[in-house]
This record gives sequence, C-alpha cells and structure tokens, in this order.
Amino acid sequence: MKSPGFRKGLSPLERRRGLYLLLGIGMILCLWQLGSTGLIDETPPLFAAAGRAMSTTGNWLTPKVNGLDRFDKPPLVYWLMGVGYSLPGQSLWDPLGTWAARLPSALSTLLMVLVLGDTVMCWPKEHDPFPRRTAVGIALAFALSPLVMIWSRIAVSDALLCSTLGISLLLQWRRYADPIRHPWWLAWLVLGFAVLTKGPVALVLTAMIIILFGLHQGDFAKIWTRLKPVCGLLITALISLPWYLTELLVEGKPFWDSFFGYHNFQRFTSVVNSHSEPWWFFLLVLIVASLPFTPLLFLGLIKSLSLPFDQSDDNHKKPDQSLFSFAACWLLAILLFFTCAATKLPSYWLPATPAAAILIGWSGVGERNNQSGAFFSWLIAVLFAFFLALIFCLSPLWIGIINDPEMPTLAMELFNSNLLIRAAFYLFLTAIFGSLLLIRKKSGKLIAMQIPLIFFQLFVLFPIWTLADKLRQLPLRQAAQLMVESKKEYEPFAMVGAVKPSLHFYTDEMVIYEGRSPRALVNLVDRLNTEKRQGWQGKPVGAINASRTALVVIDKDTIQKSHWKDLDYEVLGKFSIYIVLRIDRLSLESRSKEIVHSGFKPNWRLPRPERF
Repeated sequence: MKSPGFRKGLSPLERRRGLYLLLGIGMILCLWQLGSTGLIDETPPLFAAAGRAMSTTGNWLTPKVNGLDRFDKPPLVYWLMGVGYSLPGQSLWDPLGTWAARLPSALSTLLMVLVLGDTVMCWPKEHDPFPRRTAVGIALAFALSPLVMIWSRIAVSDALLCSTLGISLLLQWRRYADPIRHPWWLAWLVLGFAVLTKGPVALVLTAMIIILFGLHQGDFAKIWTRLKPVCGLLITALISLPWYLTELLVEGKPFWDSFFGYHNFQRFTSVVNSHSEPWWFFLLVLIVASLPFTPLLFLGLIKSLSLPFDQSDDNHKKPDQSLFSFAACWLLAILLFFTCAATKLPSYWLPATPAAAILIGWSGVGERNNQSGAFFSWLIAVLFAFFLALIFCLSPLWIGIINDPEMPTLAMELFNSNLLIRAAFYLFLTAIFGSLLLIRKKSGKLIAMQIPLIFFQLFVLFPIWTLADKLRQLPLRQAAQLMVESKKEYEPFAMVGAVKPSLHFYTDEMVIYEGRSPRALVNLVDRLNTEKRQGWQGKPVGAINASRTALVVIDKDTIQKSHWKDLDYEVLGKFSIYIVLRIDRLSLESRSKEIVHSGFKPNWRLPRPERF
C-alpha cells in the first residue's frame, strides 16, 4: 500500500538531494567560525561553566556554577555541553571553550532545518509545481530568521528547546498525516528531551497546539486515536521524570523553590529581572523575527485562519494537507501563551520560528484564487528589504546613537569597518532579486531573496560578532589571563562593579561578585572572610592558608567611587574599561568598618534566586 504522505513527482532521490543541499548550507550557517569568539555575557558563561563543571567534577546530576547550585534549567543542555568538554584534547581544538558550549545550539538548529525541510518535501502542498524548492525555501526561512541566526550560536538552552519541541511537533503531525509509516511513540520520546531542556513549558505548549489544531480541524477523534497522548505522555515521563525525581530527592526544597517556584511559576505570573514588556511585545518580535518576509507570514496566517470558513476548499481537512493549518495553530499557541506571561524575553519566540517559516513558504504556493494578495505581500517584502538596506546606507546619520559603556569605541569601529555598507549591499541584492522575479512572475522567489541573506550572515553578521568580541569580551579574557598568571597561593578572586560571569569561566576559579554601592564593599569583605562554597571557603586575614591580598577586577567607573578611593592596592593591568588590582585586604576591612559605622551592614546572606 502506497503511503499518502509521499506524493507523485517527488522521488526519494530528489528528497535526498534537497536534504544534502540543506545540510551543506546549514553546516555553513551554524558551524562556521563557531568557536572563534568568546562567550557573550551574562547568561552563556553560566551555562558553559555548568557544563564544564559536570565534565571536570563528574557530578552529572546537579548543575553548578562558581561553587553554587544552578537550578534555572533542566540538565540536557548542560549534559550536551559537558560531553563536548569531555572530548579528548578539548583545550587544544577549542582554546576559548566556546565550541563545546555552542555546539548543542548549532547542531540542534541544523537538525531542525533538516527535519523541517524533509517534512515539507514529503507532504508538498496541492498544486505546488516545485515542492523541493518550496521545502528548501521554508527550511532556509527558519535558518535565516534573525532570531535563529543569533540564538543558534549562543550557549544557552533556547535553540535546543526550539528544536526538540519543534521536531516533536512535526513528528506529531507526521503521525497524524501518515499513521502507517510513522510510529506514534517517537514524537513523545523527543518531547521528553524538550522537557529535559526547559521544563514543563514544553508540555503546556504541546497541549495548547494540539487542542487548537483539533478545534481548527474539527477532528479531535482522529487526532486522539493517531497520536495516543495517554501512552505518549507515559513515554515522555519515562524520559524526563527520573532526573526531576532524583534531583528533588537529593536537593529537596531548594530545588523545588528555585526551579518550579521561581524559574517557572514566578516567571509566568510576575516580572523577573525587570523583563517587563507591554502585551503587544511578541507581536513586535513576530515582525522582527521574520524580516524581510513578515508580510508573507501575515498572509499565510490570515489564509490559514480563514480555511475553516472556506466552503469551496476542504483540502486542509485532509490530514496530509493540514500542515499549513497546524503551523498556524503552532504559532498562535506560542503567541497566546507568552503574551499572557508576565516575564517576556525575545528568545521566548524561538519555538514559533519553524511554524512561521512554514507559513512564509506556503503563503502563496498553489493558489488559484486571490493572487493579488500574494502579489502585494511579496511586493511589501521587497520594499522591506529596500527599506532595511536604506537604513544601513544612512548609517553615518544614526551610528552616533550607539553608546555602549562596555564598548565605548563600537560606533567608530563599525563605521571604519564598512560592515554596515556591506550589509546595505546584500539587502539591496535581496530586494533586487525579489523585484526581478516579482515582475517576471517566476518561481523560486523565496530562495532567490534568501541567497543574498546567506551571504549577509557570513560576511556581515559573523564579522560584526567578531568585532563585538574584540571590544567587549577580549578585555575580560585578558584580565582573566593576567589574574591566573599573577595569582599567589590562596589568593581569592573578586569582581566589583560590572558583573561578568565570563571572568569565572575563563579563570576557572571561584570569583566573588559584588556591585558598585558602599554596601557592596562591605559584602565583599564579609564574604572574603566567611563565605563557604563547594570547593572554596573564605578566611580572614591571619587565618591558616589565608592570603593578605585579593585580586580584584573593577571597572573604571566604580573605582572612581568615594568608597574605593585611597585604598592600598597595586594596579596590575588595564584592559578597556576593566582594571586588575591586587588589593590589601586589611585596607579593605578598614574601609568596610567605616561604611558599617555609617549604617550599611552586609546583606549578601539574604536569599537571591539567581545568585552566582
């Protein structure tokens, strides 16, 4: 019996060639120069340090950073990073430690590209004369999303969640479309990995998407029968629950309060870390994340939502023709869920980008009616590309607005590098290619506009990344190297003012972090004397194995504060805004006593959910 999923006109050889093309492009976009730059503060060094600690300590159960438990995310991303750090000769082929940290994000994005492209090639849309071109265009629409471009090369868990959840959802749909060739259990197994990536949010989003899809299709019975959610959730639980139960048994209430209470429930119900945004925030992210093809996304979304009311076309009701509708339900569920969340971050939109790519690629494919809507959507997309190119061309008028105190020369360096002019060139090419094909009404418009965007990522985005690393992260690596080379026996490390977890990552030493205020100095002294962490214990001057001095990294603004003036210290080096000091701890203690007498007492022992 021939599977309904494999349509006439698309042979296995054609599919393989399409996948080889996507594999080649995806490897270039995701892996090229992956480890050539340092980790971006503030979050990626925390992930990388936790993964490396698992490799070096052998404790693969509880993620730890800087001697403290890190309960913000489940362990899958840390495990994958830890495997990278455990490979032989890692310090030789990955001297910055960024290949191992970024590889989970890069490989998961690459896998998402392949599964997305394969799914669309296996189930092309009705009346699509070039299904392979459409599939490649959809996969690249995902890979070239500005959000995916960035987060596929960042050492955090967002790209991994996007791929594990996205692949699970596509496998769910593939099972619904073709129950003969696709086992029901595979999607639920992958969903277990998604739960091990970022927690129960993967279950909630999956449930919302399937419910919306069932309402859209009016076919709950068939969806329920084919997907087998009760048995499937048992498989998901078998994959994900053992770690949660073991961690709860070992760590108890601190794990429960931090992971479930703070990082899940509190993030959804209240604003965390000042990430408060208006209700329409994710509508703006939706627009930016699909540029310059956002008009095609809106066209696809409108068409998919109107399908249930179109009495002349019931093709979307056929399981093997329902991917377009499934993608719309996928995108809307994520939009609704995170719009309701109190804490909002751009990275939360990443799981919606595969669905957005499907809607973009299929918005005008196989249409026999309403061609004017597709034409005007393509026209606006071309105008968007022209507009973005014009913005980069006019960069001399606005580049002075860039004012990052940690990269004071960024605007000048960007201007002198001509990278913004190069960006304008590739965006103009995007618009020109789109215009020519729009006029001639040829197929392959999406891929034609994507080709310059591939070069944009390779020859604009990557060099800008390298430039930012030189200005922002290189000084921290230099400061870390100087501290390691200058360290005396038992001498503690600290960072005051700007808080950069990468200092801990690059020194591979315990670092005490404090802010700019007078109380921060009091906290620093008290912690150097009394704090205990796994693998490190503060000791007062004069105690056995205690150092009279400490190595401190301080920024140039903080050192100008009155409570840091006239202390007994030696300047070991200056790197951009960072200054490395060897400071006499007795001098620090004397200043701390003065501050305490003025009413500031140490408060570092108060609970802080994201302390490192």
